[in-house]
Amino acid sequence: MPPENPAKNDDLIKRIHRDLIDDYDEEREMEREDWETTTPGGVAKPLAQDSDQQTRNKYFRELFRLQGELVKMQDWIVHTGHRMVILFEGRDAAGKGGVIKRITQRLNPRVARVTALPAPSDREKTQWYFQRYIAHLPAAGEMVLFDRSWYNRAGVESVMGFCSDAEYEEFFRTVPEFEKMLVRSGIQVVKYWFSIPSEEQEFRFRCRINDPLKQWKLSPMDLESRKRWEQYTKAKEVMFKRTHIPEARWWVVQGADKKKARLNCIDHLLKQVKYGEVPHEPLELPARIRHPDYRREPVKADMIVPEIY
Repeated sequence: MPPENPAKNDDLIKRIHRDLIDDYDEEREMEREDWETTTPGGVAKPLAQDSDQQTRNKYFRELFRLQGELVKMQDWIVHTGHRMVILFEGRDAAGKGGVIKRITQRLNPRVARVTALPAPSDREKTQWYFQRYIAHLPAAGEMVLFDRSWYNRAGVESVMGFCSDAEYEEFFRTVPEFEKMLVRSGIQVVKYWFSIPSEEQEFRFRCRINDPLKQWKLSPMDLESRKRWEQYTKAKEVMFKRTHIPEARWWVVQGADKKKARLNCIDHLLKQVKYGEVPHEPLELPARIRHPDYRREPVKADMIVPEIY
């Protein structure tokens, strides 16, 4: 075996460390006092920071701005009764879950629903292929985000041999007509493919292997897909060729930089909907009504969660 390259290993460890910092910053939602201070005159003034921190801060500012627009779009969808389906496809670790999380983070889960279906049951395997997806389509005033979708058949099922050649061909005969039906019925269909280089996928897999908080994201199927990179590439190319239709076209998100991919995808998604500001009556908090005979019952001590923090 060739000798290990200590410098290369150090660079990898540093990159994994930066990746972890980014994730933990995201979970903290980068509270404003972490990247901004206020002068005595009330003017916001950026703190002195290194270039990595400044880059992260710029990302969070832009993310918050786009999430504000998503809230406006949600408001318009509810107000107009618009129906929307957004499909997220791509290789394992391409960033689909990350962007879905940032899209829905500030939205009402009753309006923006995420659907991530498991492998079909024995009963579902005997149904019409699209049947189990239909139950999750949106009603008026809803948007549904599919974390993987009916395109499983064009990708993992065909590559891993989970469907027959006849089922594979029938899928491609049916899916364009199926999506055209959705659009004719008034459902907007937007399809995203997240693309990443082989080297970046390898890095993200290694991050997951070494991070106990992320190991659950890796499955034997993910590892098997890594070996079949070229087969997945060919399957994707066939999928684009046979399902890229004017009514429901594919959009490719360059995902090598996951932060840029999230921002680019959200910005593009907002531009697919001609939403506008919905007027609202100003909200006023009513005064609490107090009754002289009201008495609060004491809570039993054995019902209280211990305050260990």
